[in-house]
Amino acid sequence: MLQIKPILAALKRHKAGTILIAMQIALTLAIVCNALFIIQQRIERISRPSGMVETDLMAIQNRFVGVDDFKGGGTLSRADVQALRQLPGVQDAISVNSYPLRGGGWSTGVRLNADDKKPKGHTTLYFVDDHALATMGARLIAGRNFRADEISDADPQAVGDPAVVIVSKAMADKMYPDGSALGKPIYLGDSKKPSTIIGIVAQLIVPWNGTWADNFFENAVLEPFLLTGSYTNYLIRTKPGQLQDVMKSAPAALTKVNRMRVIPSERGVRSYAMVRDVATKGDRGMAILMGVVCLVLLAITAAGIVGLTSFWVGQRRKQIGVRRALGATQRDILSYFLTENLLIGTAGVVIGALMAVGMNLWLVTQFEMARLSLLYVLVGVVVLLLLGQGAVLAPAVRASRVPPVEATRSV
Repeated sequence: MLQIKPILAALKRHKAGTILIAMQIALTLAIVCNALFIIQQRIERISRPSGMVETDLMAIQNRFVGVDDFKGGGTLSRADVQALRQLPGVQDAISVNSYPLRGGGWSTGVRLNADDKKPKGHTTLYFVDDHALATMGARLIAGRNFRADEISDADPQAVGDPAVVIVSKAMADKMYPDGSALGKPIYLGDSKKPSTIIGIVAQLIVPWNGTWADNFFENAVLEPFLLTGSYTNYLIRTKPGQLQDVMKSAPAALTKVNRMRVIPSERGVRSYAMVRDVATKGDRGMAILMGVVCLVLLAITAAGIVGLTSFWVGQRRKQIGVRRALGATQRDILSYFLTENLLIGTAGVVIGALMAVGMNLWLVTQFEMARLSLLYVLVGVVVLLLLGQGAVLAPAVRASRVPPVEATRSV
């Protein structure tokens, strides 16, 4: 049976190399665990469903110039929407302040009682009309849609309190965990007037894709308002296969209605696939960067183990030859180096596990990241130990093949 004490004694004679490899393993484990956790979070964020039917959906960013649509009673926005709905290839269209993954929008706290000091939840606000659910493709799972007579104009600088609202299921569950949200009141912002929940959609996420919105990314409230300021967005649902044609014809149709407008050349007219691509670009880049960092660190660690073990084998050829001459088999020599590396690796992963947790706690306090799951640490420990054993295998096999005659050769 292989003895541990001789191995520990040998490692004491090579303290510098042993400590170097152990710390390299520890640092790699700490960084890789946190990097993989970040990658998982980014991939999860990238793959979040918006709550809308994203195919055959497009958006137009519009700004009126030299006119005040609010003073005009919202005639410009209504004329635009009507023109869009009549376009060949269009199923429906709405004017909206924002939409999922757009990148900017409105948010506020939500309370259950007018005199509550702190909000119970946080939500985004979408100002829409009775065509919103059909245009977005949002699935109503309880209650009803807005009626046309419930839609009113609103000045972006002074939006009133809606009598009725539609909320996402996550928002309903946040405010009324017992599942009784339908027909119940909520108070938006600092309002003293309640809004009654008349409908619940299965899902609708916020316009932002940043870390700060992770705690309420599925909380959405739809208000029956048509914002009549100088700036608006149009969401358009096209008929199947007509998306590209409508993306070309819609801006021209709007310009024909009123030339006093600006539609940006960049991001002014986008399919929803383009919207999602822009919104998740940063997360994709971070995930790729963290993946590359992990691969580089693992490769460097494996190379370090191979290099150090190969160096030790070269130094110990005479000692290995003596052991072979005294009856040690190739398997004994192989086991010796594998066990030696396992001891170094174990010390490294223990230190690395503590470093991984400590690094995550720092990231939590500095960047509001989520706490690292210990599962990532356990998986990282296993991966690093297996990597170490795999890296040392080739030098260990070479060591096991040292012939007994090496014992008779002079150094």
